[in-house]
Amino acid sequence: MSNTQNPSSTLHYATGDLANELATTRRMIARAPAEHYAWRPHEKSFSLGHLVVHLSQLVWWGITNLRDDHFDLGASRAKRALPESSEALLAQFDEGVEVLLSLIADLSEADLEQPWTLRRGDVELFTDTKGNVLRHWCISHIAHHRGQLSVYLRLLNVPVPPSYGPTADEGW
Repeated sequence: MSNTQNPSSTLHYATGDLANELATTRRMIARAPAEHYAWRPHEKSFSLGHLVVHLSQLVWWGITNLRDDHFDLGASRAKRALPESSEALLAQFDEGVEVLLSLIADLSEADLEQPWTLRRGDVELFTDTKGNVLRHWCISHIAHHRGQLSVYLRLLNVPVPPSYGPTADEGW
């Protein structure tokens, strides 16, 4: 990402802090201990493994948003299996980041103004611009679940890395 982007542009809005968000997310995912992937803080909560896989898949959500004009929640699709190690999970995440950043490098303002639709079969759930979907349903969604992951790490007594500032475990 270039710091020379016009801060009022759709491209800046959609991708301006992406590199930082992805690096911070990778640090959090790397801290999740694979031996606790089955652990959950509450019966209604995701397991740790489900949460870190979901975080890694949100990068692919951004890729789908940029490559396609819709996503159908009703279509059958293969679920990604829970990786057997933190290294395998990080490899999946890194692969997605590489693809996402390469797609973003070629984006124009006009690309991000194109409509994108989420549907379940014939039912349209919403349509918005690709830029808004990338911002809200990829980047902000990642930050939301990363916040959950930081709580999981704290409850498991795993040192929490900095996100938007220092933590009780680490400074800047």
